[in-house]
Amino acid sequence: MDNFAEHLVKKELTGGDKAKRMIILIGGIVMTVLLAGFAILMLGQGLLPFVGLVLAAVTGYGTYYIVTNMYVEYEYTFTNGELEVDKIIAKKKRRSMLEVSVGKFRDFGRYDDSAPEETDDMTVVFATSNIASEEWYADFDHEAYGDTRLVFCPDENMLENMRKNLPRALRAKLEESEE
Repeated sequence: MDNFAEHLVKKELTGGDKAKRMIILIGGIVMTVLLAGFAILMLGQGLLPFVGLVLAAVTGYGTYYIVTNMYVEYEYTFTNGELEVDKIIAKKKRRSMLEVSVGKFRDFGRYDDSAPEETDDMTVVFATSNIASEEWYADFDHEAYGDTRLVFCPDENMLENMRKNLPRALRAKLEESEE
């Protein structure tokens, strides 16, 4: 029987992300209106109105593109010991971030103050909702990234399925920490 779990996590925007999005949105709208106004004022001046309208359209679309791409979700798929993490941007584009066998985890646990520090040569992959109470970490060696730490937010079903495939020492460590 297959051991399967899937979980989708929406990345919550931080205050800085919200401020960035607002600045980009307001700046884009202002630039689009100014360029369109320039084009209207220059009617009858040859190609200038056309260039102004094209620049206004490009600015408007660029603003829309940047703002919508700030909406990110992460999908975790666990199948028979393999964890796959995908990044979904604006509910349109999917990009595979990494795939790893849970049996290769060196360390695994809650991502809090008791978690070991990241080293300078470690690649840290954040695929999280930005809600600290839900975050877990996994340390492992990855073919492309080398020494890697994944920070993610699995639900209870996924954690239960992953525990079955963890190395024995990590399962024992988790059981101790839960007591």
